[in-house]
Amino acid sequence: MKDNNNKFLNSLKGFTGSDAFHSILSAVMCAVVGIIVGFLILLIINAEHAPKAISVILKNFMYYRSVGKRWYYLGQTLVKAVPLILCGIGVLFAYKSGLFNIGIAGQYCIGIGVSLWTALAWHLPWIACLLLAVLCAAIWAALAGLLKAFCNVNEVIAGIMLNWIGLYLVNVLMQNEKVMNIGKSETYSIRQTSPQSLLPTLGLGKFFHDNEYVSIAVPLMILVAVVIYIILKRTVLGYELRATGLNKHAAKYAGMKDKKNLILTMVVSGAIAGLGAALYYLTDIQPWKTSSVVPGMGFNGIAVAFLGALNPIGVIFAGFFIQHITQGGSFIDTKYFNPQIADLISSIIIYSCAFMFLFKTFIAKVISERKNKAEKEKTDSTAAGAKA
Repeated sequence: MKDNNNKFLNSLKGFTGSDAFHSILSAVMCAVVGIIVGFLILLIINAEHAPKAISVILKNFMYYRSVGKRWYYLGQTLVKAVPLILCGIGVLFAYKSGLFNIGIAGQYCIGIGVSLWTALAWHLPWIACLLLAVLCAAIWAALAGLLKAFCNVNEVIAGIMLNWIGLYLVNVLMQNEKVMNIGKSETYSIRQTSPQSLLPTLGLGKFFHDNEYVSIAVPLMILVAVVIYIILKRTVLGYELRATGLNKHAAKYAGMKDKKNLILTMVVSGAIAGLGAALYYLTDIQPWKTSSVVPGMGFNGIAVAFLGALNPIGVIFAGFFIQHITQGGSFIDTKYFNPQIADLISSIIIYSCAFMFLFKTFIAKVISERKNKAEKEKTDSTAAGAKA
């Protein structure tokens, strides 16, 4: 029994000293910092109703007493978290390969435009809309990869430029009576115009109180996260991509095709962003509206990637948490607070991600010091016992 306890304690010490534990704890610290600062802002705005407001934001779908409504709005949160999580995975994939794909927002835009055009103008089945959106987003991302590989153009600069070009291209594409109600400047409903283009639900909506928007997007997102994790951790391709990211010159010297790997990385990253856009808009949960601002989904995906400790599985939880906070803001009493306060809290959490590596270093230092102190005390105690 004593041996089993010692094994458990040793394994626990090994886990608390691991990089994964430090990453998880630092992510939790980012979230806690965001919530505390958000609560302080609520207190400044209206101290009397601040506790109830922060409670409502944190509860989200648990705000409702009805079990049916709780399940329905849980489904809404899951559906809206899908594109955020996939954008995060797209950023993560590029970052692991040494590239900072800030162009995810533009690739997401292209995915939106192609998926909606093929659905509303061409009335294609959902699988064709999905594949074409992924393909076009991948091609769009490949442009930044090609510029990086052959012209040594920084992918950040190329990505930012392509973001705006992508946005304006989609705006121009959507300004057509086939796909958009010009008077409202928003696309038509896919459910009414082209029902065959809707993502199949496979009965998943029944588990969420007949939520018609819950579709195969949720399990597909989880599948993508698992596949990307396996590729990066368990395949030769993943090893080559990570090696190229760490040092492209060393990778080239080792016989790896650095230019090919750079382009392939951007292609896969962009394809994931395009998939996120298609999986969201083909549920018909919201239309595309003519916009002068690049969708924040791509930029938020950067923070979600880091909040998820640059791990595809961690990104799932991070993306759901951010969306949970954002969605919860829609339930607060608008007599006292603006619903966008939830976006402010999410933004603070996202901003605190910039200090995540600082938190991680601090946590590792504290745990290491405690471990060294415990070992020293144990050694001193053993030495004292030997002298006695």
